[in-house]
Amino acid sequence: MTTRHFIDLADAGPDAVRAMLDDARARKAARAGWPRGKADADRPLDGHVLAMIFEKNSTRTRVSFDMAMRQLGGTTIVMDAGSMQLGRGESVADTARVLSRYVDAIMIRTDDHRKVVELAEHATVPVINGLTDHSHPCQIMADLLTVTERKGAVAGGKWAWLGDGNNVLHSIIEAGSLLGFDVVAACPEGYDPDAQVLEAARARAGNRPPVVTRNPHEAVAGADVVVTDTWISMGQDHVDEKLAALTPYQVTEALMGEAHGQGLFLHCLPAHRGEEVVDAVIDGPQSAIWDEAENRLHAQKSVLLWALGKL
Repeated sequence: MTTRHFIDLADAGPDAVRAMLDDARARKAARAGWPRGKADADRPLDGHVLAMIFEKNSTRTRVSFDMAMRQLGGTTIVMDAGSMQLGRGESVADTARVLSRYVDAIMIRTDDHRKVVELAEHATVPVINGLTDHSHPCQIMADLLTVTERKGAVAGGKWAWLGDGNNVLHSIIEAGSLLGFDVVAACPEGYDPDAQVLEAARARAGNRPPVVTRNPHEAVAGADVVVTDTWISMGQDHVDEKLAALTPYQVTEALMGEAHGQGLFLHCLPAHRGEEVVDAVIDGPQSAIWDEAENRLHAQKSVLLWALGKL
């Protein structure tokens, strides 16, 4: 069987994404009331090992993937750049070849998307993108799961994005084009999403192409889902300039009120409260961020199963 890598959502395709979401909902429901460390009844990854490589700090990705493997009956090995040869000059290709002899799958969280692509090119086991500077597909799988739990479906809906055109937005745009929902992104001039991501999504989306606007009210009007993310990442330059450009795109109670009456607020976390979103929204009745955070675990279990040919 061809090795299944999960670098971006399009690697799986719409039917597989739907199957993963269905599996995640079923597994989550089957565990209701169980201790979190108890393995699923079928233990589908019994004996399997996931290598987790972290070149960026992590809370949700680290814990959710570790718990996902435990619940599926498998185990993990955690590595960071400072404790492995990849951070001391060994090539990505050689790292991929070696790890493929030891483990059953590799998850990597890194700034450099090219590194994930190269890892997948040389690995003979599945490689999963835990986050890169280009995309964040595992996060969007959790977002999709959260929305389907709350609304029953994502097809035909409208998702609004407020902020800069970052990795999370890229994966939302890809998801919209695969699953048939509208994406309207409000971004200040100079902070648009990647042109190639937009072009690929527009080619797939047919009559539901993603839209980029400068007007946050246009994006949010009637939206079923409103999403934002941290504006400033660790180590970024020109912080004051970027904050000034993005301030009009802050998610406030008034702006959230322009969404659909049952519209949801999502944020991948961590949040900079008072910057991209106010407390009254993130802690308010339309916020689904804690379900969203939990659903990283459930969605990634199904991603692992798909990648390992169990789904």
